[in-house]
Amino acid sequence: MRTDIFARLDREPEPPKIEIPRMSRTRLALFGGTSAFYVAIVVAVLVSSWLVTLDWKVMLFRPYQQWPELHATLDYFVVLGQRGPTAVMVAAWLGWRSWRQHTLRPLLVLGAALLLLNVTVGAVKLGLGRLGPHYATQIGSAEMFAGGDIFPSGHTANAVVTWGILAYLATTPRARRYLSALSAVVALGVGLTTVYLGTHWLTDVLLGWAAGLLILLGLPWCEPLIGRAEALIFAVRERLRAGRRSGTSVPVAAGGPRPAMYRQRPLGADDEPVREPVAPAGPAGRPAAARSTLTQSRPHTVVRSERTPVTPAGSRRPPRSRPVTGG
Repeated sequence: MRTDIFARLDREPEPPKIEIPRMSRTRLALFGGTSAFYVAIVVAVLVSSWLVTLDWKVMLFRPYQQWPELHATLDYFVVLGQRGPTAVMVAAWLGWRSWRQHTLRPLLVLGAALLLLNVTVGAVKLGLGRLGPHYATQIGSAEMFAGGDIFPSGHTANAVVTWGILAYLATTPRARRYLSALSAVVALGVGLTTVYLGTHWLTDVLLGWAAGLLILLGLPWCEPLIGRAEALIFAVRERLRAGRRSGTSVPVAAGGPRPAMYRQRPLGADDEPVREPVAPAGPAGRPAAARSTLTQSRPHTVVRSERTPVTPAGSRRPPRSRPVTGG
């Protein structure tokens, strides 16, 4: 048994017992509070409240011009909120965990979360149609229903969901606390970076944080469906394995018949199958040995008689004559 640090990289002998999060009262209360905050932000933007005024003040302040030395670094940091790169990185990590723990739940949870993210955030983006700061047409306007797709911030919501999945799937309370803090810092930084770059309003980021958090809080409702999907995939895999095992050829036992290793000439239309001639019976009533038609068609085959050679009885030496002596 390995005791070094790399032993944790080995595959576990059997699936571990992992406690699946449930919709507790605390989680349900957080879900309700976040939903109320989500609706409040949408209503505040629709009525052009003081939040819209704050959006314009931050936009006209132009943070990317106030601190230009941060621009190059934050251009790379904001990639942590892009859906493609982050999904590949997190899926690679969760795929290794799935292999190590003999379960598909990490990958299925990630897939369910990204599907919910695309459906909910995408529908609100297209429904509200808000324009971004770089495409604003009227100072002080909320720029709603103008054909845009900026509200809520997809970068921010994706950062919350993608990195928050790691904390949601943590197996120990200590790891869950550390990963929750790390994902919160990354999501907060990505959201503020989009405001610095001028690609999002501040209210876009606020709504993106709320949208991502709602998906993470509502994932326990999807756990029964994820469990059934995992059981179905494993059942299909076992059927395929059983089909492969039944389709393999059975090996020939030792001493059993073996297939012929030569090709037989196909018979033509006028050919007749060659019949083996019957040899006449010998004096003892047994048929004499006859050559097989197969050996006649193969001249290089050495033909041996099946009869046992007869050894003459007695000695082959001539009898020694005794001299005749006189009387």
